[in-house]
Amino acid sequence: MDTGDKTAVICLSGGMDSTSLLLHLLVRGYTVFGLSFDYGQKHRLELERLAHNVIYLRQNGMEVAHETVDISILGRLYHSALTDTAWQIPEGHYEEETMKATVVPNRNAIFSAIAYGYALSIANRLKTEVALALGVHSGDHAIYPDCRPEFYEAIFHAFQIGNWDAERVSLYLPYLHGDKYDILKDAQGAIRALNLDFATIFRNTNTSYEPDQHGRASGKTGADVERILAFHKLGVPDPIEYIAPWEVVVEHAQALETAAKAQP
Repeated sequence: MDTGDKTAVICLSGGMDSTSLLLHLLVRGYTVFGLSFDYGQKHRLELERLAHNVIYLRQNGMEVAHETVDISILGRLYHSALTDTAWQIPEGHYEEETMKATVVPNRNAIFSAIAYGYALSIANRLKTEVALALGVHSGDHAIYPDCRPEFYEAIFHAFQIGNWDAERVSLYLPYLHGDKYDILKDAQGAIRALNLDFATIFRNTNTSYEPDQHGRASGKTGADVERILAFHKLGVPDPIEYIAPWEVVVEHAQALETAAKAQP
């Protein structure tokens, strides 16, 4: 385990990707400053579950500085199925065209800009170098243009030419060319090294875009399907609660994946 003196700012959504990245940083000895965003998302449950994980980590001797940025007005200003209560979340596999309804215009540019400013402020205050860590991965590239390598290359270049002391902040995207399974496998190793409980960590996450009033995932949205297939490939049942039994949601996810691959 790396216990070097390193600092990182991470965008924490409360989903499995950013939670896995948090563990990835902790096991490598980073001092972590987490930023979450309330942007008016209908699945705000993710922020509530994140708070449980922050407490769980603290109880196990890992302190994570954490702030939530309230930009919830975007829920009224922006056009997306993730923020409009009258717009139903599409069901199916992420490769389907209908999943574009879940794009929030310019979301990652906004998140990255705020997080970069925070990282640079910490770097200047502490006179140290800071890594800006984001959990974007290849599974999002098809639907979300603001998760692609060229987007981050361009926006980070803009940050560098628009700020003094920009050399103090680096961009860290360890999952950029991996998929949900790779992320989960990485987290599994980190959890083992940190002597934490895998089920507790991932029970305290939310990936579904439409959990019900009891916090149960539908298992039918693109985000759900990606997560289900990753856990199934790992050979571990997802510890969150679904509306249907685990075997049923796995079968449904596999059928959607097969149908998506069969499309021309």
